[in-house]
Amino acid sequence: MLSIPSTRSSPQDVLILKKAFYIALSFVVILWAIELLKFFAGLDTFKLGTHPQQLSGLIGVVTAPLIHASFEHLISNTPALLILGTALLYGYPRSRWVVLFVVWILAELGVWFTARPVFHFGASGLTYGIMAFVFVVGILRRDRLAITLSLLVFFLYGTMIWGIFPHQPGVSFETHFWGAGLGAICAVIFRNYDPTPPAKQYSWENEDEEDSVIGEAWSEVDSDAKESGKAE
Repeated sequence: MLSIPSTRSSPQDVLILKKAFYIALSFVVILWAIELLKFFAGLDTFKLGTHPQQLSGLIGVVTAPLIHASFEHLISNTPALLILGTALLYGYPRSRWVVLFVVWILAELGVWFTARPVFHFGASGLTYGIMAFVFVVGILRRDRLAITLSLLVFFLYGTMIWGIFPHQPGVSFETHFWGAGLGAICAVIFRNYDPTPPAKQYSWENEDEEDSVIGEAWSEVDSDAKESGKAE
């Protein structure tokens, strides 16, 4: 479970974080259920991927992120989906669903228009899109929660950026490219869509409040000084 500092009250903060994690976990469970069903039933789901420039390949715009080439493929995506998904759902409650729509549907449309004429599938486009959004929006917003989430995804998944370039046969760098690119664009467009959390106030920051014991002692000293001045 992630532990992210926030300006929300502690009980509410934990509840929101758990809810975000459970939503991300539910999606991962669905992906594993699909992969297990494919394995035990011997289903060929490759045609549910996005196949560029073919009308039949448009189905992948919706279904491609739900299927994977193998268990190894899904295992590689699972931690990133859990961590990045939780960060997005937790940190950006107003923009999260718009961002997910863009990095899912529009990214796959970008793949359909521009990618190599083979089947493209897997949830890595989502992970690249979420990673780019959370990282860039943290730089632009610069409130404490946004910066924390941005640093988290940078240190854990910053090296993912190399995946937008062609480097390995059989890997859809086009999906990575469109996901990351649209995620970054969403960060620019929706950077102010979520309200900035109020700055947390600490007792020692409030100058209007003074220690009662010190205050009383200071009043007595001041009063004595005034009386001494009058006597002179």
